[in-house]
Amino acid sequence: MAHADIYAELKHDHDKQRDMLKRLDQLSGAADERRTLFEAFRLEVQSHAAAEEESLYATMLGNPDLRDEARHSVAEHKEVDDLLGELLDMEFGSSAWDEKFAHMRHRYEHHIDEEEEEMFPAADAKLDDATEARLAETYEERKPAELEIARANPPGGDERE
Repeated sequence: MAHADIYAELKHDHDKQRDMLKRLDQLSGAADERRTLFEAFRLEVQSHAAAEEESLYATMLGNPDLRDEARHSVAEHKEVDDLLGELLDMEFGSSAWDEKFAHMRHRYEHHIDEEEEEMFPAADAKLDDATEARLAETYEERKPAELEIARANPPGGDERE
């Protein structure tokens, strides 16, 4: 088995999410295809964020040199989760929904760019290879479990406690 790379796995998910956002933006109105893609995106983001927090962020929070970056990213996860919840409560495909979606997309793309450009390099400089491999394994294990939790718990709330 190839050496697990937590940063490559997270980046791979980010690329998938960027593609989903682009495709969502190209669709309009309340078409079934757009609804289905939005639901897939929200499940992907919820499961990704939770698994990322349980693996990489949990370790970063325990390291004084990385704690601030992790706290910042956790706060951004919560912001995006709240925006996804607001989108679920709005009339799908309305002009207000489209505006909120554009805002959420901007905030999320900013977040993942920041992770890739700042947080991942900072963590990589402080964490050893064995820790990073363990984090990748934890992420791979947690993401499918978090997907099931996301299916049962809509975003924007605190039901996941």
